Amino acid sequence: MKHKFEEIIRHIMAADSLLKVNVHDQFRPDETDIPAVARNLNAAFMIALSGISDDLYRQATDYFSGLRTDPAWGVTVRFYTEGLEAILSEISNRCDNDDGFRNCVADLFSWTEKPENLKNYQETVEKFHQVFFPEGLSLSDRQQREEKINSLRDKRKIRIDRLNPSPVTRPAKEILFTSNILVTTPQSPCEIRDLPVSDSLRQKLKNVIREDQVFWYDHPVPIGVSPEHNEVLYGLEALDEAVDFEKQRGTVGKSEKVTCVLSASATHKGLQAVIKEYLEEEFKKEKNIRNLDVFVFSEADTKRLVKDILIPAAERYLDVSRHSVLYDIVGVDGEYGRHYSFLKAISAFWKVLVAPEIKGTFKIDLDQVFPQKELVEQSGSSAFEHMMTPLWGAEGVDSRGNAVELGMIAGALVNERDINKGLFQPDVVFPDRELKADELIFFSALPQALSTEAEMMTRYTENKLDGKGHCIQRIHVTGGTCGILIEALRKYQPFTPTFIGRAEDQAYILSVLFGNERKNLRYVHKDGLIMRHDKEAFAGEAIKIAAKGKLIGDYIRILLFSNYVNSLPWQFEDVKDTIDPFTGCFVSKIPVTVVYLRFALKTALFFRDNTKNGNKEGYDFLQIGSKRLYEAVHNMSDPAESLIEKFQAEKKGWKLFYDILEITGEKLEQKDKFALELKKKAEALVRGCRINFEVK
Repeated sequence: MKHKFEEIIRHIMAADSLLKVNVHDQFRPDETDIPAVARNLNAAFMIALSGISDDLYRQATDYFSGLRTDPAWGVTVRFYTEGLEAILSEISNRCDNDDGFRNCVADLFSWTEKPENLKNYQETVEKFHQVFFPEGLSLSDRQQREEKINSLRDKRKIRIDRLNPSPVTRPAKEILFTSNILVTTPQSPCEIRDLPVSDSLRQKLKNVIREDQVFWYDHPVPIGVSPEHNEVLYGLEALDEAVDFEKQRGTVGKSEKVTCVLSASATHKGLQAVIKEYLEEEFKKEKNIRNLDVFVFSEADTKRLVKDILIPAAERYLDVSRHSVLYDIVGVDGEYGRHYSFLKAISAFWKVLVAPEIKGTFKIDLDQVFPQKELVEQSGSSAFEHMMTPLWGAEGVDSRGNAVELGMIAGALVNERDINKGLFQPDVVFPDRELKADELIFFSALPQALSTEAEMMTRYTENKLDGKGHCIQRIHVTGGTCGILIEALRKYQPFTPTFIGRAEDQAYILSVLFGNERKNLRYVHKDGLIMRHDKEAFAGEAIKIAAKGKLIGDYIRILLFSNYVNSLPWQFEDVKDTIDPFTGCFVSKIPVTVVYLRFALKTALFFRDNTKNGNKEGYDFLQIGSKRLYEAVHNMSDPAESLIEKFQAEKKGWKLFYDILEITGEKLEQKDKFALELKKKAEALVRGCRINFEVK
């Protein structure tokens, strides 16, 4: 089977019209400038993967040998050469253990042996997807898409047995709104000198900028960025306006304020102490927030929450001395999974120690807004009215006869550029073009478009799906426009592990995918609960800058999700079948192969035009990617970094978190003195995180 796989790679490289790039032509070892070396290394990898029958095989392997000890290229050479062995081992193991996969590889081999077959584009795509990307099968065929949409909708259907008898009725009082902000320093000391901030803040920033950066995020907000490009100001002002609309509609009382908790993830440790001060200054200058109470939690604040409240309660009421895991899981810095879990869990803390009337939490992203006028005109309800649905918290039975509790809720998005066409416009559509190189191996846009149409765009009518007797569950959700009831949060205790750095929203449900003795916790789809996504109109330049890093993160997501699913206490096939097609497409049985091929072919595309800009793009991508992926692949294979152990430890940690809140709540009802002191400390901590919008 090794020979067949190598021949498949050799045949597709020979058919450059299929890949849209000629990898052999990119191997020019006589060219020695820095971008050329990067291009040659990438081409050498693909040639070496083709096996000894490739005419350039010996030159390619010699090229690796010549640079193995080069300090500038050693990591990249090791990344590629170790990848060659890892891929062949992975393919061989899969073929040995899966007759169906072995047959698909043999079928693709037979197909690629005849060059005339590769001219049949559609069938060639299907043959490739059978091996590398089964979640994309038939989705390139427009005629089969509608059938796939209907099939997925049927799979997601829920028969409702009981609507929530106590739904949200006062959204302003009963829902804790949350969001995350990513913050970084100004780009240079010169910028600090010219920033329109107070002298006190300017001095603090001068000290912070001397620190080493400890965390990296996609397009964080630099302190001092102009107001029109400040995502925090933009998003909170939009939420404030949405609440104003609700007040005029009568959904919210005239004097009521909506509570919004922000997690502030900082790239530098010193920023933790200045974020709140900075935001207060900006809002006093630029905005007039009237309808929100905003609380900003930095990593320093969450550490105080653990140290001053959770740990004393654990020691006093639960006699627990091993509680350091709380510092690991309760926080906002680090990988995205950490702040995502915090923004859910904080609502349970809030209910016990701050505001007992809270029923649930709803997360938004600050580059998204509620288009209230369109919501009322086209869906019949405002944003808050959608959240008052008794579907949120309903119970029912899924298409396979499993009992489910719809304790979570999910809405949808419409792109700002599309809303003039109507509210119900999918934010991801099927790409109608021929696939390029790496997309033959993996192309998540296809199942993402399918899930968007089948799940997010479902509308409840008087037919099979009426939103009363039947609805659909959601597996595909977005980072914002989703919520969970605190009752479900405390019962099921879902979380995104701290090692998840991308698609933290998709990973959240995986921790509790099946309920064992309990019902299965699921998201209910609320038709019409749609937010307008303004990221392209608002932060287009920042998105472009972050594009390469985000794509590498996408590759790492395949490695992480594939290994994470294997660490869960359920059968791989059961999990995979439940979360397919979109969330599941990142869970592969050949993740190393898929990641290496995607990366190498994408790199080749950057180098395709052999222009100065193209060569720079290719070199930058290879430099960033080879180092991050090399580290990620090694982490996945390191027994000391076992995801199973990490998952189990964090699961126990979250159980401790909710046990603490449960016993503390009981003690507060009994007017226990120690619990009352903890409540005072919690209220003081929360007050210290509150943003003061008043202009003196």
